[in-house]
Amino acid sequence: MTTTFRLGPVLLTLSIVLSRGAHGQDRMPPILAEAMSPDQIEAVDELRRVRGIELRGPWHPLLRSPEVLRRGRALGDYLRFDSALPPELSEFLILLTAREWTQQYEWHAHRDIALEAGIAPATVGAIAEGRRPETMTSGQTALYELFNELHQDRSVSEATYAAALAAVGEKGIVDAVSIIGYYTLLAMLMNTALTPLPDGAEPGLAPLP
Repeated sequence: MTTTFRLGPVLLTLSIVLSRGAHGQDRMPPILAEAMSPDQIEAVDELRRVRGIELRGPWHPLLRSPEVLRRGRALGDYLRFDSALPPELSEFLILLTAREWTQQYEWHAHRDIALEAGIAPATVGAIAEGRRPETMTSGQTALYELFNELHQDRSVSEATYAAALAAVGEKGIVDAVSIIGYYTLLAMLMNTALTPLPDGAEPGLAPLP
């Protein structure tokens, strides 16, 4: 009786904390325009001018370091829109990265883009569940193995490198690893800041064991 009574509030508190964490209890919320430094204002103006977007998601925590925002945005411009990989493969890697870090905002922002880029819904579903997709294109398979070995072994085997080289070439490998690194940076930053999902959005990723 006593144990049950004491455990109840603990479980309730834990449930609340987990619920807040899933949706984001923002540690680095939007900075009011009147509170921005000149460097921050300049970084925001540049983002609007180059990307045509307002601050959202990872840009809010990045704004705490305007120069990182500027340089990160420039790298992201290339990797997102002009890399050697077709959108289908770059979005494939972004989803794998979001799943690796259980980064809800990153997954929410790129899931539909990935589907529009031609990634099969079954493949997206398998990634969300942390499973190896049963059916992948040759390019997806090569980059899936590259991604897995980099994370599990911290290196890439000769066989996996050869398959990736055949699929996307040397420049493609450099760009693929850079995409993984860039979106890992954003995922780590948003997980640190507890960046929330947009209003009304629900988490698309369950915790992995």
